[in-house]
Amino acid sequence: MGSLNKMNFITRLSVLCLRKSKMQQRHQSSRRPAVPLGSRILTDPSKVFEHNMWDHMQWSQEEEENAKEKAAENSLVKVQWEDQDKYEREASKYWNEFYKTHKNNFFKDRNWLFLEFPEILPEKRREELKTEERSSEHTKINSTNSFSHKNEMFEEGEKYWKKNYGGGSTSVQGYVYNKNQAKSLTDNPQGKNRGEELGRLESFPGSDATYRILEVGCGAGNSVFPILKVLCNTPGTFLYCCDFASGAVELVKSHSSYNSAWCSAFVHDVCDDALPYPFPDEILDVILLVFVLSTIHPDRMQGVVNRLAKLLKPGGMLLFRDYGRYDTAQLRFKKGRCLSENFYVRGDGTRVYFFTKGLYLGSCKMACRHHWNFSLSKHLVSNDEVWNMFNLAGLTEVQNLVDRRLQVNRKKKVKMQRVWIQSKFQKPLLLSLNNPEETTERHPYR
Repeated sequence: MGSLNKMNFITRLSVLCLRKSKMQQRHQSSRRPAVPLGSRILTDPSKVFEHNMWDHMQWSQEEEENAKEKAAENSLVKVQWEDQDKYEREASKYWNEFYKTHKNNFFKDRNWLFLEFPEILPEKRREELKTEERSSEHTKINSTNSFSHKNEMFEEGEKYWKKNYGGGSTSVQGYVYNKNQAKSLTDNPQGKNRGEELGRLESFPGSDATYRILEVGCGAGNSVFPILKVLCNTPGTFLYCCDFASGAVELVKSHSSYNSAWCSAFVHDVCDDALPYPFPDEILDVILLVFVLSTIHPDRMQGVVNRLAKLLKPGGMLLFRDYGRYDTAQLRFKKGRCLSENFYVRGDGTRVYFFTKGLYLGSCKMACRHHWNFSLSKHLVSNDEVWNMFNLAGLTEVQNLVDRRLQVNRKKKVKMQRVWIQSKFQKPLLLSLNNPEETTERHPYR
């Protein structure tokens, strides 16, 4: 009986940490942490229209089957090849028309970025925001007896950083290493030459910064300006942002909050490998890739990710969020809009891909024994296309989740199942000093 009471206590404590009010534990996914990705759980279906969004939704087998049927049905009729070629060749034209029509009124500012991706901020600034949050929440708890999870969200995103860098980190030529790695690097002639080569480069936008971020596919600046709002008072930081729609870049540059002292917006086609970036390789701490890779033809995605990986410093992070398979947006497409599997064209000519989050299958030997289709990297096997893509670019998984939510239109009483993929991948911390082509081997965090 005592064991049962202890188990009940642990369950109640877990529930309390997940949300403000009491809820049923059976509605929570056991395969995903409570934070990040939200903590509003639907426990009473009769109250579904009380909020606009519900987190951590679990699909029934029937819902899964219905989604598969709809996707199979709307992909039966493919867009003709000549039209597909036109959508590829004129992709920038369609997106320029999109921003000419909607300007900066279509998407909302992504003020959620720092909760889901605290890695955007330099470590010192993260600590400052956590302190501010603690102070704010202390006042809030005393006055309203409420509970907040924002600190937990920052702490969850920092675990990996603390584990690998901790308090014993140091900097060499703008790269962050633990002390042993730093000593090996500075003692090695290759490491010294690498730093000297970087120092010889001509000046470029943000060359004086010590912490640099790139947002790919910045659009009208819905991520740019929430980031600048925080970073503008953080010395040593610089934000690059690019889009291949010139109209989008002009919207960013004409914004009242844009300042070239801490931000550089430029037109760039990430699919063009020969097109140089306005800064050298291996200088970025963070690359933000949010709802942009899905606009690119699937055959070109790997090349894009490979090129972006070269821009990251060792230890740099690539933060990814995009559409997942069977999202409502995919199921709403009519017949004749499908380009290829999970790839569609909208009525305005812009395209969208829906990513599949598969399973980690373990060893090659195990995969062969079960006759699974797989992509091979060293001794690890996965049928997860997101993991495969970033792994092939030499990045290590930190987080790779399916985010299922229920979006509600309370006025129209409409429910929409949303599916997004959220991932974080890191460039290995240090190149092998004996063989620059090899990286220190690390197993993905799973």
